[in-house]
Amino acid sequence: MKFQAQAFSSMSAGRPDPPPSSTLGLAYGVAAYGLWGFMPIYLKAVRAAPVLEVLAHRIVWALVLLVLLSWRWGQLGALAALLRPGRTLGILAASTLAIAVNWLVYIFAVVNDRVMEASLGYYINPLVTVSLGVLVLGERLERPVLVALAIAAAGVLWLALRAGQPPWIALLLAASFGTYGLMRKLAPVGALVGLAVETMLLLPLAGGYLLWALVSGRSAFLAGHARLDMLLLLAGPVTAFPLLCFAAAARRLPLTTLGFLQYLSPSLQLVLAVLVYSEPFDRTRAVAFAFIWTALAIFAVHTARRGAAEPVTDA
Repeated sequence: MKFQAQAFSSMSAGRPDPPPSSTLGLAYGVAAYGLWGFMPIYLKAVRAAPVLEVLAHRIVWALVLLVLLSWRWGQLGALAALLRPGRTLGILAASTLAIAVNWLVYIFAVVNDRVMEASLGYYINPLVTVSLGVLVLGERLERPVLVALAIAAAGVLWLALRAGQPPWIALLLAASFGTYGLMRKLAPVGALVGLAVETMLLLPLAGGYLLWALVSGRSAFLAGHARLDMLLLLAGPVTAFPLLCFAAAARRLPLTTLGFLQYLSPSLQLVLAVLVYSEPFDRTRAVAFAFIWTALAIFAVHTARRGAAEPVTDA
């Protein structure tokens, strides 16, 4: 349980804490998870571009924005320090791999009309995070959390058996983002400079791919579609702004409040999948989601009780 709470706070480090403001923090939190929840709309808009190209544009333009913000907020020194060889850079290399897999799988899911399965992955993620805390950090697994994990596992198993295959998109998204949180817990650096380092590590691959696509004539960018070009240039803000809002919220809100807010994103994705993109929500999926929601309800109540009994302190 400590891992999940500390993962939130470690992601928010990097700038001096502002004065406490729960109202402003709530606004930042809703903005972060709301933007993540509506991310499928953006990805659907750029689906004319190959999945790998969309990922590459997210990396390149996010890096441009993050470096500018690092300069504006006086974080270039901290950014340069993180690029020196050492344990922290090694851990950030691992987190880079995890977030790259997460972004790639998520883009693939959205453009292939599997937004519902992606939302399932982010519903499962908090429980994966707790499991990693137990397996890797040796944290104690309390009985309500164990019950929640068992119910969630039953839901995933039900879906796998009825669908004829495991929900691999959901499992990959949950595992990759859970691993990302674990790596960032082990290297507690600020959200801004941490993400800047991760995008820098990915830049050779992303930039090389974009150059190859342009030279070979396979690029959707600069191919005569001005609207698509503009949307791909917006990949940087679309990637960076939700994380920066999250960081601002994490410095202002109790971790239990932030924990509840995280369910806003997959809920919005699920609504989009069913009501906007007409993905089927049949009995098999309904039963699976019912298992997951029951597990999350048990987990959320347990987390809230712990939060009330143990005051949140800065990590």
